[in-house]
Amino acid sequence: MLNLVGTKKRSMELNYSCGYCGKEFTREKTLSVHVCEPKRRYLSKNEKHVQLALLTYQRFYEISQKTQKKKTFDEFVTSPYYNAFVKFGSFISNANPLYPEKFIDFVIKSGVKLDHWCRDELYDTYLQELIRIEPADGAIQRTIQTMMDWADANNAPWSHYFSYANLNRITHHIKEGKISPWVLLNSKSGKDMLQKMNDEQLEIVSPIIDPIFWKKRFKTLPADVELVKDVIKEAKIDS
Repeated sequence: MLNLVGTKKRSMELNYSCGYCGKEFTREKTLSVHVCEPKRRYLSKNEKHVQLALLTYQRFYEISQKTQKKKTFDEFVTSPYYNAFVKFGSFISNANPLYPEKFIDFVIKSGVKLDHWCRDELYDTYLQELIRIEPADGAIQRTIQTMMDWADANNAPWSHYFSYANLNRITHHIKEGKISPWVLLNSKSGKDMLQKMNDEQLEIVSPIIDPIFWKKRFKTLPADVELVKDVIKEAKIDS
């Protein structure tokens, strides 16, 4: 009897409960500082990497499960795969991939396990495939923007990029898709710059600048090649 009375009294003292996990507390102050996993997830709802994770979760069900009704955040937050998707969301946020939504669709369709979506080699595969098929105008714009960013940081004309930018920096810009073969291989200064690279640098960029592939691509798209050459001439990149 005493135990029952004690239990009843104790339950009456638990006037505050967490709306996320249901845990009860005797004081409002204790509840206010309480942090449980469900509460933590809801409080981080608007963070960029969580929003990217939610987008990926929704696309996964749209593509893989052919779900017509879009998944809600409430469904996402209670998913057993929540942490894995959030990890991938952080990867996207940090890596800032070219065309993020296309990258999300790529990993979903790749057949690779969710736990492996954050691997650099998977993004490298995506990037190499993307650069080969993207329209020339988008590649040109991104390349010029990269050159301009370098120029702003170094107080130099952006047309001098191939002649004066650090070779290691250019190597990584090419590897990351920021400098496109459309401009690099159609400009004299770009090809001259490649001649200055050491074997290690050339090995890094070789998957991107594959000359056999690009020679064929340029041949099939002469109008785009003319566009690139006009841009190079107008910008005086080879002057």
